[in-house]
Amino acid sequence: MSSSFFIKTKGNPKTTKKGKETAAVKRKADGDSGGQSKIRAKKPSKKYSEEISSESEAESPAVSKKRQASEEIEFEETPQEKKLRLAKFYLEQLKEEEEKKAEDEAFETDLIAGRLQEEVLEQKGKLQRPIAKDLIPPDTSEIRVLRGHKLPITCLVITPDDRCIFSAAKDCSIIKWDIESGKKLHTIHGGRKGTEDRHVGHTAHILCMTISSDGKYLGTGDMNKLIMIWEAETCKHLYKFTGHKGPVSGLSFRKGTHDLYSASHDRSIKVWNVDENAYVETLFGHQDAITGLDSLSRERCVTAGGRDGTVRVWKIAEESQLVFHGHEGSIDCVQLINEEHMITGADDGSVSLWSVNKKKPLGTVKQAHGCHGDSGLEQPHWVASVAALQNSDTVASGSHNSQVNVWKCGQNYRGLELLFSVPVSGFINSLKFSSSGQFLVAGVGQEHRLGRWWRLKEAKNGIYIIPLKRKPSNAEEAKQTK
Repeated sequence: MSSSFFIKTKGNPKTTKKGKETAAVKRKADGDSGGQSKIRAKKPSKKYSEEISSESEAESPAVSKKRQASEEIEFEETPQEKKLRLAKFYLEQLKEEEEKKAEDEAFETDLIAGRLQEEVLEQKGKLQRPIAKDLIPPDTSEIRVLRGHKLPITCLVITPDDRCIFSAAKDCSIIKWDIESGKKLHTIHGGRKGTEDRHVGHTAHILCMTISSDGKYLGTGDMNKLIMIWEAETCKHLYKFTGHKGPVSGLSFRKGTHDLYSASHDRSIKVWNVDENAYVETLFGHQDAITGLDSLSRERCVTAGGRDGTVRVWKIAEESQLVFHGHEGSIDCVQLINEEHMITGADDGSVSLWSVNKKKPLGTVKQAHGCHGDSGLEQPHWVASVAALQNSDTVASGSHNSQVNVWKCGQNYRGLELLFSVPVSGFINSLKFSSSGQFLVAGVGQEHRLGRWWRLKEAKNGIYIIPLKRKPSNAEEAKQTK
């Protein structure tokens, strides 16, 4: 084997370094494969002489040139072209920002215009938000009951932020409730008769109460002809107003102010300034005991005249009054829907809608809560309380037929349509809608707030919180379906 190798190399004396390495490779190959080494020695294979690139993918020269050319086209940009490109980009950004700003301004303008229009309609007393069409009856299990008074509830108010309820009763006490938890936050206990001089609070049945629109002051009136003013936050007693010659049956703060209007069985209306702890004036006109009073933001109030059969609108600044007739019986309660419209309830069982521009009711539902008594001697259930969701088409009424009726007002407040009834056992002596319209609160007792003509033993003295549920929107229905 070695002689054949020398014979091969002898014929090629000028061997390069590369050739020597090739020869060494061939010598090794000959030692491995025996007789086949001669064939390899005569003609070296190309595959052993090729140089293998260390890169995984080899790139042809043509492809490399194209890539370099594209990179030069992409990155070679003159200063003028760069300035032009940046200027175009900046202008596009400005255009997008201006378009977005214009859309936002248009949206805000629409919102402001809508709000201003509502305020104008509200001041004119013509605002009527359509809420009733979306209301559905609540489940009985969803009604919450708060119990704490020993005797029938006579009146209640809800704070402007819808967080608390103040209630009063024939036991002369006042309780402040937390709506969310249902717990008592504060109790002002009633005193015994004859302890007026030393007891801080009421010593006779409380008939009415009101709270200022900013939630600062709470006012209460009782059978002892007294008006008490309290700090609503702390329930601290502030003032005592005297002057009425009969039980105080109605109280209302003028919206946005601390001017207080009071009504009494002595047939008079009195005006007070709570900030100054001062009496202002007295108004006369009713021919019988006044049973209810309400007011909004205008310098006027409305009153129900009981058995004199009239509703009166008192224009305080002009020192004049408007007189309205319509009910056959005693008008026991009144509530303003807006500045121009109101709802009343009477002991003849009727509920009526009024406009201050019409002397007669715009619409009346007779025997709104049905009748009771033996056949042929039926008497209508007295309407003991009414409530209105301000500036809307939704009102409510209560009696002692174990139901609270929720009504829809017709277009322009012409006519009433019953939406649904909520089962509540007892005398519904007070009704209030929350400011948000999310719930209705009823003050319930075993007796009527003004007397003891009947006693319903099966009823419970308490506060009923009734949720006002809405129909699901189309989007919500589709979501529920999925």
